[in-house]
Amino acid sequence: MAKATFAAGCFWGVEAAFRQIPGVSSTRVGYTGGELKNPTYQQVCSDRTGHAEAVEVEYDPAKVKYDDLLQAFWENHDATQLNRQGPDSGTQYRSAIFYHSPEQEQAARKSKSELEKSGNFSRPIVTQIVPAVTFYEAEDYHQQYLEKRGLATCHIQ
Repeated sequence: MAKATFAAGCFWGVEAAFRQIPGVSSTRVGYTGGELKNPTYQQVCSDRTGHAEAVEVEYDPAKVKYDDLLQAFWENHDATQLNRQGPDSGTQYRSAIFYHSPEQEQAARKSKSELEKSGNFSRPIVTQIVPAVTFYEAEDYHQQYLEKRGLATCHIQ
């Protein structure tokens, strides 16, 4: 199994999107990229912790490629919105790829570069590509939030 971590706005819809991909064995939502240890949802929402709402994806590389996960990441949010997705704003809603290996970093940078050159965006892509750091699991009620409520999605396209 391998691990990938993505931030693309509110983590509920992002998690739901990744859970649908064959080869993804588990997901968990949480907070990463900031300074505060063991942050709570309320602290992260204050926009003062430096953390992003993120999804940690465990996947089987024999069944799904990291490039496929990157494609899902790009397709499930607006990577041109700085520190926001739709009505949600603040650094906790930033677009970021937290890589776990040099190979993931290279793949992420290549996919971002290809998208920038594609001409499909009228604004620059603002997605950060940074090393994965400590991932703090969010409170239980956030895990599989949409699935628990019988909802399929809430992300902005």
